[in-house]
Amino acid sequence: MSSPVKLAIVYYSATGIISAIADEIAQAAEKAGAEVRLRKAAELAPQAAIDANPLWAANASATAGIPNATPEDLEWADAVIFGSPTRFGNIASQLKQFIDTLGGLWAQGKLADKVYSGFTSSATNHGGQESTLLALYNSIHHFGGIIVSPGYTDEAKLADGNPYGTSHVDGQGSNPVNDTTRAAARVQGERVVKIATRLKAGLAAA
Repeated sequence: MSSPVKLAIVYYSATGIISAIADEIAQAAEKAGAEVRLRKAAELAPQAAIDANPLWAANASATAGIPNATPEDLEWADAVIFGSPTRFGNIASQLKQFIDTLGGLWAQGKLADKVYSGFTSSATNHGGQESTLLALYNSIHHFGGIIVSPGYTDEAKLADGNPYGTSHVDGQGSNPVNDTTRAAARVQGERVVKIATRLKAGLAAA
């Protein structure tokens, strides 16, 4: 029997929306048989800025026990799902800073041939969700990674409406993660595990 897929979920969340989606993906992936590491990108913002926003401060407290991501988490993983809120149509600087620490692994070819996917949120409709995921995937091409998007492979994705990855409109914190987003997150987690399992089995047999 082959070993389970090792999945690293690496995300940045300020006010908790991305944290909630990450939790949903992690639970779905574990139910699908994966071994999951849930990791957050280290915070770069000053404490004063965090304390000034009640939602930001609450999320920082709620996720204090989640380890910060390290390059070793990606070396360990067979599959990686990145999550970030939209920042001007791109990923947050906290997640970008973590990705920028991966040059050593990249140079050794240790980021290649893994499955990758992504999820995001924005404050408004059409607020850069798709461009954020496409920007994230630019880095995956440089890794030599295998992008596994959810596409419209399940009816839940027709409701969610984003084939590039799970996304949510949070309305400046007024719209918590809902059933539609949670269903889409489960589809993404299950699909990544399924494809990574097949890939791992194929490589083992080669």
